[in-house]
Amino acid sequence: MRIEYRIFLLIFCLAYFTGTRVSAQVNAYAKVTAISGKVLTLSNVTETFHTFEDGNRIIIMQMQDDVIGDVTNASTFGSLGSIKSAGIYEVATIASHTESSGLPSTITLNATLSNTFNIGTNSSVQIISFRLYGNPDYTTTANMTAMDWNGNVGGVLAMEVSGTLTLAHNLTANEAGFIGGTRSGIGNSVICDASTWITSNNAASGRKGESIYKITSTGYIYGRAKDLNGGGGGNLHNAGGGGGGNYTTGGDGGPGYLCESTPVGGQGGISLSTSISASRVFMGGGGGGGQQNNSTATAGADGGGIILINAKQITTTGACGTVTISANGGGGTAANTSGNDGAGGGGAGGSIVLAVKTFNIASGCTLTVAANGGSGGTVNDSRSHGGGGGGGQGVVIYSSAQPTTNITTTTASGTGGCNENTCTTRASTASGTANSGIIGSAGNTPLPVSLLYFKGLNNEQTHAIELHWATATEINNDYFTLERSANGEEFITIGTVKGSGTSQLTNKYQFTDDGAKAGVYYYRLSQTDLDGTTVRFKVIRIEFDGPAEPFASVYPNPVNQDDDVTVDLIDVPDGAYTITILDPQGIQVAQTKLQVSQSGSATLRLSALLSGVYIVRITSAAWSANRKLVIH
Repeated sequence: MRIEYRIFLLIFCLAYFTGTRVSAQVNAYAKVTAISGKVLTLSNVTETFHTFEDGNRIIIMQMQDDVIGDVTNASTFGSLGSIKSAGIYEVATIASHTESSGLPSTITLNATLSNTFNIGTNSSVQIISFRLYGNPDYTTTANMTAMDWNGNVGGVLAMEVSGTLTLAHNLTANEAGFIGGTRSGIGNSVICDASTWITSNNAASGRKGESIYKITSTGYIYGRAKDLNGGGGGNLHNAGGGGGGNYTTGGDGGPGYLCESTPVGGQGGISLSTSISASRVFMGGGGGGGQQNNSTATAGADGGGIILINAKQITTTGACGTVTISANGGGGTAANTSGNDGAGGGGAGGSIVLAVKTFNIASGCTLTVAANGGSGGTVNDSRSHGGGGGGGQGVVIYSSAQPTTNITTTTASGTGGCNENTCTTRASTASGTANSGIIGSAGNTPLPVSLLYFKGLNNEQTHAIELHWATATEINNDYFTLERSANGEEFITIGTVKGSGTSQLTNKYQFTDDGAKAGVYYYRLSQTDLDGTTVRFKVIRIEFDGPAEPFASVYPNPVNQDDDVTVDLIDVPDGAYTITILDPQGIQVAQTKLQVSQSGSATLRLSALLSGVYIVRITSAAWSANRKLVIH
């Protein structure tokens, strides 16, 4: 029988308080420049707030792709062709990595990617660390935010909690998405230019907002045509930029000075609603820049980013007032108010995916979930010019039914900016009825089974090979399949094990292969969802001709400060074990004793250990092992 132990290590340490941070970034990011089988080549690596380590889970996401349908100088420029892989994402696990100058240069995954990701001139793919908090529960300690998208990486806040996520702070990706277009240069021609949809002349038009298509041709940068879900720039004379789009279309920019009969405002970014699902989401499109001749135009606002959360439950407690999960588009601030020139368009709302089974929100600490479009910029002049178009709605996706008790969910359309200071007329408000971007009961998401380990043991007493594995989370998991191979290439199925459906608790599994003879074998584990989707995990190699192999595992690893870590002992000799933690200088910081009969498990609570690399030393009279433990 497995004996469960919970060991509370009381460790004295000094904590230094340096002031309250408004928000904290929590993820690592890297641009993917090549994919070859399981190997990803990286650049633009950002590990300031987290790292990419062997055994860690990551999200790979196609941020942009070559999806443009028309590149002519016409109103049809920037229409959608084939969506290809834009917005697709999946979870993968790092098997190993190489480094250059202390940063990862390549990452090898433990399994081939299920989706096709496109690397190219007009495409952009990145990886984001899928940060695990808690063991199993976690309470936030500070506001968390995504790093702003910079054209290569960022824009996404991703986290998972095996148990209950208690929100005491805000989770935000506001204005972290596609970048708004800059205002034009100084264009002094007093004409109403309705025919320049694309141009390389920044004095004539504002810049288009960024979108799911990466513009690299200089001839496409400026002009009033949208760039898919990026808003178009305002044209001569003093027209407003179009609002960005996402779930709904952005609003058109205001007509320009004396151009009411021939409007020259930027087009609103397109709607991507027909392509959006739990497995495909987008950052909000950037608003287009305004056109100017008096140096008072404003740039388009940035779109909202993406938030991905996987947890068994989200709760709040006490009387905090309100906490938020938001990916709102930018706009509607003093920075977007122009003088007697055109104003920039609002950024579209981003995307939020909540793979959460239940919500338990306190009445004194309500939750607001929002992916709203930003308002277009406003003109501060008595004469009518061009306000910015409103940003389109983002999307909020719930894997379960949309929760309503003490929870407010909104995906509002951004309002068009005023064309003059009396606000007699406005640029266009983004399309869509209020909250049309809310999707409940979406079902499966690409946030699948989290595999902690997969190990094989050579048990000479039973003349069989024992396979052991454990998961931290499972989403709609139907069953596992075990396969065996004599050469590592041709596999046969030797059995299946029923999964736990949807679970945020640690689940441990075992399968005995009593059909193996002496020799070398390869075993492969795969997992199949209720909808038939199958994911393969790594292959292990076992020599079946010797004594049973004792096994010690320390997980999660790396682990966050103040979280718990589990030590698993499988088929070790019976006896008394000592578990010692040594700090980076080799000094003992904690020790406890454990009585084990063949197999045992201990959960250690790490109370305020500083970040660093530690050694977990496990010893008995008959057996010993060292395991490295990384604490962030």
